[in-house]
Amino acid sequence: MDENTQNFLEFWKTYTWPEPKPVSYRLYYTDAGEPVVYSMEDLPGKYIEVTAAQYQEHSYRVRVVDNKLVKQPLNLITTKKLVPSDIGTACDPADITIVTDTYPNQKWKLKKYDHS
Repeated sequence: MDENTQNFLEFWKTYTWPEPKPVSYRLYYTDAGEPVVYSMEDLPGKYIEVTAAQYQEHSYRVRVVDNKLVKQPLNLITTKKLVPSDIGTACDPADITIVTDTYPNQKWKLKKYDHS
């Protein structure tokens, strides 16, 4: 064997591989417990660890309650409505389709209603 081959083989005998990072399945969610995104990455925001099966299912018909994943019933109907608010997107007081930061303005937020 030549010297280069010997050095190469010696390197691989003594090389120590770094420990792999543990796999982490996460569901990121809002303050209201609504799912935002399933990810294996470390992203900013609130998250809970989910099982590989829950991650693979990738269901958005869930809520996070007390740091636990709770499935929503299939007959649950969610409706959304814009409601006036002190926080949210500022719009022209006469036309909600015009977004503006000028004063006066009316702020709106999206409110969800769950019912069956």
